[in-house]
Amino acid sequence: MPLYLTEADVGALFEPADALPIVEESFHRLAAGEVVNEPRLRLPFDGGALALMAAVDRGLGVAGIKTYVRDFVVVLFEIGTGECIGVIEADRLGQLRTGAASGVAAKHLSRSGARRLGVIGCGYQAETQVQCIRAAVPTIDEVSVHCRTESSLEDFCARVGAEPAESHRDAAAEADIVVTATTSKDPVLRGDWLRPGALVCAVGANRPSSRELDDAVLERSTFVCCDALDGARRESGDLIEPVEHGVLDWLEVHELHEVVAGEVRGRQSDDDIVVFKSNGIAAWDVAIGTAALERARERGLGTEV
Repeated sequence: MPLYLTEADVGALFEPADALPIVEESFHRLAAGEVVNEPRLRLPFDGGALALMAAVDRGLGVAGIKTYVRDFVVVLFEIGTGECIGVIEADRLGQLRTGAASGVAAKHLSRSGARRLGVIGCGYQAETQVQCIRAAVPTIDEVSVHCRTESSLEDFCARVGAEPAESHRDAAAEADIVVTATTSKDPVLRGDWLRPGALVCAVGANRPSSRELDDAVLERSTFVCCDALDGARRESGDLIEPVEHGVLDWLEVHELHEVVAGEVRGRQSDDDIVVFKSNGIAAWDVAIGTAALERARERGLGTEV
């Protein structure tokens, strides 16, 4: 029978660092050709859209779909039998897998001995970004954060043990790793702010009309990668517009699983500026959702339906 997991169940099953190996192993299966991943599809209606994203992971023997209008749900099926094995409320699950993906990127693409993390945005996704990157790069000992709302900034910094920055520039200028996690439609990070060797993890904008990075970020970058090229071509304004402007060519954009699997070398030197553009892919949802079901059954959590 399918197991139903609530947000509370998911929260009890994982610490943010637990998601790192789950997502990293998903990247290895992507590189090995064991995963079929379908980019996000949005079906519009008055006032919103139904989003759907799906993946088949032959390595896990599981297929699944994440769908949402406002609330997120992951539904998983066993490939061998076609049986529905789980239905999972997936707000927290999405935060964990997105944070873990940036953690994997930081592990493989940040400069050696990276110490400073700068974060622009302190909303829905930002907390797990800090937690997972800290877990992936244990040399991080300073975190600086800026967002537009002062009260939110103070609360966020208190929760994650960070220092508030007075501006976007101040958060980014001295950082070895810069995360943009905003809902802005216009760039919040400028390339001339970045120090040599910075890794940029852009996780907020996933529509072609929205950007967090200006063209100079891409102009200064020696290596650019994303989670999945087919999805990036469809919804990464941070890459689509620079390609249209002649700043970037799609042939220069790699997928992170190539780096994780050792197929390409991302960073060539400690002075390289590197970009990871994250939109989120269903392969991660299937991977962490499957792990959630396994942990829940071991611990007696969830409700059979």
